[in-house]
Amino acid sequence: MLDDFFVRALVAGVGLALVTGPLGCFIVWRRMAYFGDTMAHSALLGVALAFLFDINLILGVFLVAALVSVALLLLQRRGVLSTDALLGILSHSTLALGLVMVAFMTWVRIDLMGFLFGDILAVSRPDILVIYAGGTLILGLLIWMWRPLLAATVSTELAEAEGMRPEVSRVVLMLLMACVIAIAMKIVGILLITALLIIPAATARRFAGTPEQMAVMASFLGAAAVVGGLFGSLRFDTPSGPSIVVAALAFFLLSLLYGGRLKARLTASNGSST
Repeated sequence: MLDDFFVRALVAGVGLALVTGPLGCFIVWRRMAYFGDTMAHSALLGVALAFLFDINLILGVFLVAALVSVALLLLQRRGVLSTDALLGILSHSTLALGLVMVAFMTWVRIDLMGFLFGDILAVSRPDILVIYAGGTLILGLLIWMWRPLLAATVSTELAEAEGMRPEVSRVVLMLLMACVIAIAMKIVGILLITALLIIPAATARRFAGTPEQMAVMASFLGAAAVVGGLFGSLRFDTPSGPSIVVAALAFFLLSLLYGGRLKARLTASNGSST
């Protein structure tokens, strides 16, 4: 079954969507979209360093994204600038550094378009193994840390009062995001990772009544966007990664029209059943 490149793309994309859904919910709840964008932009610097030091691409991207997270935390504690200004500096400087390094490495042939926009149709069997193994680990850690992460998202003071150490939860969330970005880079590309994290979660928010429902719905909506985007790409001969994001956008636009009504009906039916 996995001998067909289109089937491999579907399996890989659905596996990634199952992970980005719940993680994207925390990005939406915590209003960390710009932070996710910053980490995604830093991925290109990770790619350049991976080629320079001849290390695994996923490892290189993860290390750079993790370092960017640590740098942001340290700069925030020093209070030198506002968070949005720091994110802007880190985002554009890491992207620019990556592009400059790639330009200097004339002995290496790098497909920038592939890294920027992804190539899910080129996913191999080892890539699928990495996606599902890494995704299982990320989901396992997310489930294990669900309560402290959710408490810190709702109220830092409340989490501290309950002895949950919200700062640790924040670091864990950042590292999980770094893992997802490293895994997703080859599939949807650096510039589209944040969209796959945010759009399904934002769509699920229009329908879900609880955080758990929103996490599950975000995963299913992301998977549906992958399937719809890939078949749309096959039908209309469009780029696969952007087509997936366009499909996710279509679901979001539909949620703006019907999400409120459906959520009200679900709430009313749950109330009447109790």
